[in-house]
Amino acid sequence: MGLPALDNLLRIGQLKAEPRNEIEVKRMLAMAQTRLIDAQLVSLSTEGRFTSAYNAAHAAALAALRWHGYRSENRYTVFQCLTHTLSWPASRWRVLDAAHQKRNLAEYEGFLEVEESSISELCALVTDHIADVTKLTGM
Repeated sequence: MGLPALDNLLRIGQLKAEPRNEIEVKRMLAMAQTRLIDAQLVSLSTEGRFTSAYNAAHAAALAALRWHGYRSENRYTVFQCLTHTLSWPASRWRVLDAAHQKRNLAEYEGFLEVEESSISELCALVTDHIADVTKLTGM
């Protein structure tokens, strides 16, 4: 494929290889941008804003992975791969991993405690994230 670390994940079944689909990548980026806008709507609940910001991050991370010719059904893996797809240091993608853990608590246990400052931090990171994917893809 092209990225040795991702090829290793492919070999152990954590990723699937799929040819790049620029239309799909473009749609994912558009979805990320729309969800980021939603996350910044003060008329939404705190939970709704958090979920929108998280979903924006996931869509952008998946767009980067798809750009490189891979797909994953595991949300954590999609964020973890940002080290390779966008050359993000662990300190950046781990913020998204923390959001993923909060999202899982909300989805599977019905518990979400999130502060306004966390949503603001997540939105700022997602803004940079979308910009990095846009730069990578030229879209």
